[in-house]
Amino acid sequence: MTTTPKPDIHEKTASWHEQQTSRKEVAMTRRIGYAPGVYDMFHIGHLNILSHAASQCDYLIAGVVSDEMARLAKGRDPVIPLAERIAIVASINCVDEAVAETKPHKIDTWRDVGFDVIFKGDDWRGTPKGLALEKEFAVVGVEVVYFPYTLDTSSTLLRAALEKSVKSRQTGTR
Repeated sequence: MTTTPKPDIHEKTASWHEQQTSRKEVAMTRRIGYAPGVYDMFHIGHLNILSHAASQCDYLIAGVVSDEMARLAKGRDPVIPLAERIAIVASINCVDEAVAETKPHKIDTWRDVGFDVIFKGDDWRGTPKGLALEKEFAVVGVEVVYFPYTLDTSSTLLRAALEKSVKSRQTGTR
């Protein structure tokens, strides 16, 4: 799993070992949150999830879903490359750490990253995948917290608008 600490131009980038040690120290005294997402074409819905998540934990790790995992889950590649999505998410003030999520099962990510609570959009609530997530994490004592899904803005809607705009420019219509 690739980790990217929050960028700071005044400090050297911590080594992998230093990041792991720091996270373990935080885990002993604080509540660690994990907010997974593709975070493609970063928008207000993403910011809402991250800021709400940060308000519910002491240390927030954002799991940026890899291109391969996004392709498996959604059937298409993100518009923005993984490295750029990680850089964008890591630069958000409420995010303490951004990691590339490269495993298809969140429980495997939990084994690698370690967190006390996972945050999801409420579009997962009550669905087979949401219920399975809750059941799986209940066994290891991880809380699943849902936040309101931003219906008016999503990467899917932005992608559709972008594709429509490109198509109209190509055909000369609006």
